[in-house]
Amino acid sequence: MSCTNCCDCDKELDLLAQFPEKRAELEAYIASLPLSDDREKNRGYLIQSLHKAQEIFTYLPESVQLFVADRLNLHLSEVYGVISFYSFFTDTPVGDYKINVCTGTACFVKGAGAILDEFKRYLNLEEGETAEDGKFSLGGLRCVGACSLAPVVMVNDKVYGNVTKQMVPEIINDCE
Repeated sequence: MSCTNCCDCDKELDLLAQFPEKRAELEAYIASLPLSDDREKNRGYLIQSLHKAQEIFTYLPESVQLFVADRLNLHLSEVYGVISFYSFFTDTPVGDYKINVCTGTACFVKGAGAILDEFKRYLNLEEGETAEDGKFSLGGLRCVGACSLAPVVMVNDKVYGNVTKQMVPEIINDCE
């Protein structure tokens, strides 16, 4: 499988070429898996390979998806199907600080919508956007499993509980 230049992935192809050490790290990881000619067996390694690829590149552009598909002997559509199904995966660049407001039921009832609006106002970003300087990304999550701390905000792997609108500048300043 290879890119037929039917899409706008020239910039993405440069991502693999631009970071040969990252490409080599992903290549070595996938090579360490007990892959076979059996596509069904290889499919069992897809999610962990995508986790590793996203850890390395921070997001999964089409070129990285294609790279994983090639190594696992899968179709690009199978890889994209997994990426588009699981909210953890992203195919667009994310900021250095990925801010996610939990919008699950407990958080929503306790004001998550207003907190998300305050982040939008403060960062001048809409949900799903990344700042032009690449510093912040803003998103919402369905549930982070910390309902007793509702409302919850996650910045990368750090959890903030019992968040109020007044805490938004403080959370942003923690990122500085």
